[in-house]
Order: sequence, then structure tokens, then C-alpha cells
Amino acid sequence: MNSLILSVATRYLTGLLLVFSIYLLLRGHNEPGGGFIGGLTGATGFILQAMANGTDRAREALRLPPEVLAMLGLGAALLAGLMSALTGDAFLTGQWLFLGAEDGGKGLPLSSVLVFDIGVYLVVFGAVLTLVFEMEEHI
Repeated sequence: MNSLILSVATRYLTGLLLVFSIYLLLRGHNEPGGGFIGGLTGATGFILQAMANGTDRAREALRLPPEVLAMLGLGAALLAGLMSALTGDAFLTGQWLFLGAEDGGKGLPLSSVLVFDIGVYLVVFGAVLTLVFEMEEHI
């Protein structure tokens, strides 16, 4: 598509959609949102890039092949599941690590649930972009 308006708007919308997708990812732990909808929102920015400037430019902007992102996401989700096996709990049981906590004090809480959500985000992001890029290149 050769639209000057779409090309210029895409420069701004891609960054905005990526920031909003990270917000949805992080917010989804306690409220509606999460890795799935965050991944779809983030992929939308690169889909706009592909529509406005072609898939070659969108792939350059992405820097990693979308298939690699999907595989990294699967690895992160598997890692989140295996974290519970180290403590003897059931697969995918949530585990918490409190960074900087000293003798009963509060630290920065990190959970295996967040690692799983990041994995889902990357899988959805990579899978959607793989499908859309392939369809766009074969049209």
C-alpha cells in the first residue's frame, strides 16, 4: 500500500502500540490483560509496518525473525513451569522471589507467573507475525 498518511502515522503508532502492549502485559497479572492480548497488540504495530512499508522493512524493524521470538517464548513458558519442579511443587505452580528482602523485610516481588506471561506474550507476538508476514509476502 502506498499511502503517505499511513506511512507517517505508522512511525508513531508502532511505538505507541508496543508501549501499550507492555503495559497490558504487566497489568494483566492482577487485572484484565496479560501476555495474550499484549502480544496481539504489539504484533499490530508491526502488521501496520508491513502494510505501510512492506514486509522487508517490517522484518528489519523487528530485528529478530518472528519464529525465533515464538521459540524464545516457548522456552520462557517452559522455564516458568520447571521453576516449581525445583521446589517439589506441581508443574506451573506459582513461585515467588523477593529481591532485596532482608530478614522479613519486603523486597521486589518477582514471580514465575510473570515469566510465563512473558513467554505467552512472545509466543503470540511471534506466531501472529510469522503468519501475517508469510501471507503478506505471498499476495
